[in-house]
Amino acid sequence: MKLFHFILSHSIFIAICAVALCYQTALLLHINLTGYLYAFIFFSTISSYNLYWLLSGYSFSRRPIKIFLQQYYSNAIVMAIGSIGLIYSLFYLTKLWPVIIVGLLLTALYTIPLLPFKVFLIARKAGLLKTFLLALTWSFVTVYIPYKQNPTGNDITLIMLFNNRFLFMLMLCIIFDARDTGVDKIRGLQSLTTVIKPKTVQYIMAAIFIAYIINGIVLRVYYDEPMQIIALLVTGVVTAVVYFFSLKKQGYIFYYFGVDGLMLFSALATYVASI
Repeated sequence: MKLFHFILSHSIFIAICAVALCYQTALLLHINLTGYLYAFIFFSTISSYNLYWLLSGYSFSRRPIKIFLQQYYSNAIVMAIGSIGLIYSLFYLTKLWPVIIVGLLLTALYTIPLLPFKVFLIARKAGLLKTFLLALTWSFVTVYIPYKQNPTGNDITLIMLFNNRFLFMLMLCIIFDARDTGVDKIRGLQSLTTVIKPKTVQYIMAAIFIAYIINGIVLRVYYDEPMQIIALLVTGVVTAVVYFFSLKKQGYIFYYFGVDGLMLFSALATYVASI
């Protein structure tokens, strides 16, 4: 159980989910990706998420950095290992550096509200931008960067998949935002769920869900893949069930294994449909 908790709390599981989404992109766009790209996605996710947790913990703990690092040393070590893996994989992805830099900038923008400097405090009032920026970053990293390594097909399918991934990730982001609403209000952080009433958020989720299903069906019809439509619908039903349960108070494992696990489940459903 300790190992399982370590995998979740140090973003190893979510890094696996990120790799799975890239693999799903390859399947849906019918492209081949190199192992170095998968390695980059894995290590960049580990390093960025552990950096985020370290910044978050330090910004709101108000403890001396030495004492803080004594408590979160394992996150710092995992982040360092992830950074080494990230840098190593970059040497084999030189053609992708321009889009990778954009992805890194998007990630950096998301961490700005956590920086312990007064000049950045205004960024904590970004509101809706925080939620949409995270979904956009995930979509860019798991769809556009893989596509740029092997840009076959056409822009229409790329746009459809990008939109579909964005809508999917936006639903997951909103679920997490709803969980963190109380804490975010105390910390002065704004998100979609802190500025919009819960009932309205539910209507927004319903609209996003419908758009996700319609957009996904259009993409799969374009490629004439009826089995992928079934996979999409199954993923949609499971996502709706998870959202329904998230409306009641849930624990750590529900969010970091159940909600994040929807990414892995989505990719697995796509893989099964492609066999």
